Amino acid sequence: MLEKFDRYPLMFGPTPIERLSRLSANLGGNVELFAKREDCNSGLAFGGNKIRKLEYIIPDAIASGADTLVSIGGVQSNHTRQVAAVAAKIGMKCRLVQESWVPFPDAVYDRVGNILMSRVMGAEVELVDQGFDIGIRESWENALEDVKAKGGKPYPIPAGASVHKLGGLGYVGFAEEVRAQEAELGFKFDYVVVCTVTGSTHAGMLVGFAKDGRADKVVGIDASGTLEQTRAQVMDIARKTADLVGLGRDIGDDDLTLIADYAYPAYGVPSDETNAAIRLCARMEGMMTDPVYEGKSMQGLIDLVRKGYFPAGSKVLYAHLGGVPAINGYSYLYRNG
Repeated sequence: MLEKFDRYPLMFGPTPIERLSRLSANLGGNVELFAKREDCNSGLAFGGNKIRKLEYIIPDAIASGADTLVSIGGVQSNHTRQVAAVAAKIGMKCRLVQESWVPFPDAVYDRVGNILMSRVMGAEVELVDQGFDIGIRESWENALEDVKAKGGKPYPIPAGASVHKLGGLGYVGFAEEVRAQEAELGFKFDYVVVCTVTGSTHAGMLVGFAKDGRADKVVGIDASGTLEQTRAQVMDIARKTADLVGLGRDIGDDDLTLIADYAYPAYGVPSDETNAAIRLCARMEGMMTDPVYEGKSMQGLIDLVRKGYFPAGSKVLYAHLGGVPAINGYSYLYRNG
């Protein structure tokens, strides 16, 4: 579905699928768990899911004649760190707006992890005291105008690269990649579990797996805490992406599976259950997840297995989207493991 779109290679290649045997056994052994390691997809500042999206956005940025990538996220945004890395790789400048999306008081929160790497890679970082929202932000629009006023040529990349016209393409490609890997493995996954916030990762998967009738088997775990806004944004991106790639059928409400039970107490703030999931996964598999995204989707995966959501014998693929550098911003919380 993506042959007609330009792609700028930024990943090592197809990301590996790993069997999570010990975690599966710990949860009763009735469901087989696997992880697709998007966190290992690139050498660009630890990679992550936004690298896959940016492969389809960067050709448009280059064609536009831009000299500065301008994006936005929270203080510990994985997305902005990946935009900074890609800007360095292709020789562009980078302007980042980092809003106060997470009410977390760790003393080093704005000096370690993702934001530290963005600064080291040369991005111009602006801290803005504004709360969480997945929509278009005034601070980002102001940054775009400021770059122009100073003689630069900005290229706008919204939060998560999500509402960008090409933002869903990377995860259509994810689905196509999984199908090729399933052919090699000799079986198909019954479910795919993914964290959902700004929406284009889930939306792209939804479109990609709609091709073989599995859209509703992509189980989104909401980590935004703004469920209806997130649901609407996923559906909007999915419908636009389906039209863009020529899916050949409409995307309906029944295609979207989005579970709201694990986003508490707030975006970016881990619950005791999130922390328990992070520790269990780390101690069973040596696979790190973070308190903002993957910890909450791992919490959801573990809880859904324990509740019997997945029928016995199901093969479940967990999409590990990256983001572990953010755990450094929560250092006091994990000081004893």
